[in-house]
Amino acid sequence: MHLILLDFNWSQLLQPQFYIENGGLWLLLFVVFAETGLFAGFFLPGDSLLFVAGIYAHELKPGEPGITHQFLKLFGLGDVRNEYADLFVLWALISVCGILGNMVGYWTGKKIGPAMYHWKDRFFFKKKFLYDAHDFYEKHGGGAIVVARFLPIIRTFAPIIAGIVQMEKKKFNYYNIVGCLAWVFSMLFAGHFLQKWILDWFQFDLKEHLEVIVIGIVLVTTAPVIWKLFFSKKKPNDPPQTPA
Repeated sequence: MHLILLDFNWSQLLQPQFYIENGGLWLLLFVVFAETGLFAGFFLPGDSLLFVAGIYAHELKPGEPGITHQFLKLFGLGDVRNEYADLFVLWALISVCGILGNMVGYWTGKKIGPAMYHWKDRFFFKKKFLYDAHDFYEKHGGGAIVVARFLPIIRTFAPIIAGIVQMEKKKFNYYNIVGCLAWVFSMLFAGHFLQKWILDWFQFDLKEHLEVIVIGIVLVTTAPVIWKLFFSKKKPNDPPQTPA
């Protein structure tokens, strides 16, 4: 631990392998929970962390069990070495943390939301945004929760906004579960099997080039947001209506 602190650099918090190498499964689960449920978790790696977790799910190093081993050995299953078992167990564990994280974000937004409708407009806060968000979630709420899972930063604040605009709880929980299961599954299995395919066909080990993964995933996941911000046509705003 002392050596880790001596070598620590704040930029390492943006590197997914840092969490896996120094905290293993438990830190991975906490990061997923924090990134999806806490205001301060927006800077944590999400997509790239799950992708890398898929790579290390079954095997950290040749002959060394993967990160799922930490959980399996608690139940006397430490000798189980099956890549599909490792992936599905990891999928279940991460999904639970992601779902709970979003529920915390939703609960937080729901508690502070009513009071925000009485706040005065400030530089960083405009009441109109709440009405716009309410109308958006009324029309696209379920899809917004699912799609937000795949967008960095947005997935941190989406459940909070859903709570603020008083999105129906049952509706939120349903799309929260669907979105989280889809997000975790796609990232984990893509990381695991893409690593195997590239290694078999091109003898290129992604474990030795994780920076390529991080850059690639950031570009892919942020491109839609950047396109929307800079290239989509802006429509005139309608007068806000107070939500029922």
